[in-house]
Amino acid sequence: MTRTQWIKAALIASSLALTAAAPASTDTRAAASAPKTHRITFDKYSFLIDGKRTYIWSGEFHPYRLPSPGLWPDIFQKMKAAGFNTASIYFSWGYHSPRDGQYDFSGVRDLDKLLDDARDAGIYVIARPGPYINAEVDSGGFPLWLTEKPVRNRSPDPAYLKLADQWMTQIDRILARHQLTDGRGTVIAYQVENEYYNGSPAGRAYMQHLEDKARADGITVPLVGNHNATFVTGKGAVDVSGWDYYPQGFDCSHPSQWKPAPDMAAHHFAGEPLFTAEFQGGAFDPWGGPGYAKCAQLINDRFANVFYKENIAAGATAQNFYMLYGGTSWGWQAIPQNYTSYDYGAAITEGRQFDPKYYEDKRIGYFLHAVTPITKTNPMQPGRLDDPRLIDRARINPDTGTQFHLVRHGDTTASSVEQAHLTLSLKEGRFSIPQQAGTTLTIDGRESKLLLADYTFDATRMIYSTSELMTIATIGSRDVAVLYGRHGTDGETLLGFAARPKVTVLAGHVTSHWEQHGLRLDYRHDGLAQVLIEGGSKPLLLLIGDNRATQSIWRQDTSRGPVLMIGSHLLRSAHYDDGTLALTGDGDSDTHAWLFAGDASRVTWNGRPLSATRTASGALALTLPAPRPVVLPTLDHWTRRTGAPEIARNFDDAHWKIANRTTTSSVTKPGTLPVLFADDYGFHTGNTWYRGHFTVNTGHVAPTGLKLKVMSGGKAGAFTVWLNGHFLGSVTGSELGAFSFPSRMIVPGDNVVSVLTVDMGHEEDYDSTGENRTARGIVSAEPVGATANAITWRLQGAIVDESPLRGPYNFGGLYGERREWPIKPGNPADWHPATLPADTSTPGVTWYRTSVPLDLPKGQDTSLGLQIKDPPGRHYRAMIFVNGWQMGNYVADLGPQHRFPIPDGVIDPHGNNNITIAVWKTDRTPGGLGRVSLVDFGSYTSPIDVSTIPAGK
Repeated sequence: MTRTQWIKAALIASSLALTAAAPASTDTRAAASAPKTHRITFDKYSFLIDGKRTYIWSGEFHPYRLPSPGLWPDIFQKMKAAGFNTASIYFSWGYHSPRDGQYDFSGVRDLDKLLDDARDAGIYVIARPGPYINAEVDSGGFPLWLTEKPVRNRSPDPAYLKLADQWMTQIDRILARHQLTDGRGTVIAYQVENEYYNGSPAGRAYMQHLEDKARADGITVPLVGNHNATFVTGKGAVDVSGWDYYPQGFDCSHPSQWKPAPDMAAHHFAGEPLFTAEFQGGAFDPWGGPGYAKCAQLINDRFANVFYKENIAAGATAQNFYMLYGGTSWGWQAIPQNYTSYDYGAAITEGRQFDPKYYEDKRIGYFLHAVTPITKTNPMQPGRLDDPRLIDRARINPDTGTQFHLVRHGDTTASSVEQAHLTLSLKEGRFSIPQQAGTTLTIDGRESKLLLADYTFDATRMIYSTSELMTIATIGSRDVAVLYGRHGTDGETLLGFAARPKVTVLAGHVTSHWEQHGLRLDYRHDGLAQVLIEGGSKPLLLLIGDNRATQSIWRQDTSRGPVLMIGSHLLRSAHYDDGTLALTGDGDSDTHAWLFAGDASRVTWNGRPLSATRTASGALALTLPAPRPVVLPTLDHWTRRTGAPEIARNFDDAHWKIANRTTTSSVTKPGTLPVLFADDYGFHTGNTWYRGHFTVNTGHVAPTGLKLKVMSGGKAGAFTVWLNGHFLGSVTGSELGAFSFPSRMIVPGDNVVSVLTVDMGHEEDYDSTGENRTARGIVSAEPVGATANAITWRLQGAIVDESPLRGPYNFGGLYGERREWPIKPGNPADWHPATLPADTSTPGVTWYRTSVPLDLPKGQDTSLGLQIKDPPGRHYRAMIFVNGWQMGNYVADLGPQHRFPIPDGVIDPHGNNNITIAVWKTDRTPGGLGRVSLVDFGSYTSPIDVSTIPAGK
């Protein structure tokens, strides 16, 4: 992907220093305990926090896609455990505003809790409040009520700015009190708008307005952007301009096909750090797509290995990956093109498990955290490789002389295995590495190696290594370093010593050679070798592993120094409490673990004491508790009830809204009048019912049919038509349908056409053309054989205030939703026994319900979900509710999603759970709802304990 490089004409004061004053107080005790303010600055190399260069290693997380506040710390802790220090977070205007002027920041929308959770986990936040966020979320994050406003979105239109300012006032007051600059929070940057590329005078005026508004609202951290080269200088320029790059695109159907890695060095703006504000961490998948497993293959661990390191070699010191945890577009939050899951093929799956990419992210993240010279580098002359298919992208720190060499294929799409030697010019001389006869530097297919040379850490000097460094730390009285490489490949490390040290191989096969320049170690990456080297000013323990071995290596930093643990599924936190090292984490079936923690003698794991024995390497050997087996109950004892009384001719629709509008705010032109668009009548989510009345008697010419155009959005759209209770047909995947009125179905007097439609989400407004106001519902209704006004229409859809706890996206307009059956099912006698898979040929809506008590092992984090399996050839749609929360939209004949993760908090692992499924059958073929079961995505001993969200309003 080619971009034009823009260079700043001037840099104000070479960096932006921002400090918030301590809040004024007349209480001297309050003033004395006022939090310490912090400074966030930057230069051409990196961001600096209180003058310390900091590599921003960030992952994207959207709280509105995880409606369980008790699990937000889980995501932040998993990010921190993988070496991430920052989360980039969109804040969705529509998620918090069900009506114009009405805002909700409570319950699952409690952003104060969210930002406190990030702070407590040690995670900085890049806040991205929009007003527009895109994000594959309904209307691009604009509130649904904005579909009724004929404003020019994302522009200096005063009518739009008035509404946008309303949102910014609300969100900014929250973000302002969580800024790092005033010492009380964790927000380090504030993104202005999102993916906005309008550099016209109007576009610049709009950007400047948002920036001025943010500053007026008390935002003091740097203003950043992901607008590529649009707002680098001039009116509307942000402080640090970032890049938005998805080099592989979104075709998950061909996961083995790679596109070349971009050279981000060409996009480095003068005076700013190179910042990839959004870089590909996965891909979204459409209705009917191949599924997110294929997206995870496309953007896999090897992609991270090659592309993320390539950005480092280009000089990037701030990288954000979209997504790190995708989650669920629960309710009706998804855009028309995407289904419920937003797993994204991300490093942390929708079910909160670890994709292999998580471990690659961790290896890189630990390196960036430990090797601080990487935050200030310049390009240098590359080393020479004796394989012409490989290249070296080299950088050097001008202060320390530390060299970084990225060795990769010249063609980043190549998958051949190459073996080479790299010639380096170092302080000790010129080396062709590896030196050991018969060994090579191997690039195994789509792989790169980020190698260190001329690097000094405390008492350790690494002249070079053909292994990659994962982390290095001073723990107690010695240095501990972790080196790694792909399994079976050669490794060689040369360490500088003034005199020959003592070498003790504690585990594995490592040979040592004393030569002119120091101690050379030769080995193959196989499991985890341990080498103790004594003789320098401080002992050095080398842990040399293959990639698999590094998966269970965890680092946490405490007030007494770093802690390194080998073993367990996850190390969440470590801190000292009166001499006891308190660890929290998740355990799997392998209960063995080793701890390097200085002088720690007493250790607890999730609050319980552990016995520990000292090993030859100086580690503490621990035995962790193992998780207990999880046995999930079968979902049976189903009941059902019909759910579409609107089909019947005699249904009372007198309280429905009369379709009488002749104008619309939509960008869609009505095909017939009156306007029948659902949004114009305040119905913005899910299903909307229409009932058209026409009279048959002397003097009235009855229509003989009806031509309909219905817009649902995307190929998952559908609509079904009945006449006086008789099924006429359904249309799926298209907007047009023609329906004849058989004479046998016509009755004297009032006749009724019932039409069930669905809104699969509103379009985003990426190009500021009002696409979010594209019509949903009936666009034209043309009677056949009668005048245009022969049919009068009423309509009814979702009621905004039905479920304030769950917000405006949870319910649509089905009869059972309008009466809140997922929360209040009503008289049990109305529900009749049912078995699954269902066997019915009747089109329409049927509701199914069961209750399932769960008593899962306590002290474990078990990620559950629901699965629907169908015999082939079934044509129906389903909405899945768990304890009243709409957690899935399922289309049997389109797919691809069959599994729906349900987070703890929504589901109660230690109580009774109500599962309610609304099924819309679209034809007369036999079949209906398939077999429904619970699935376990993973269960680990864990300190995570999530409170169940109340089931009621």
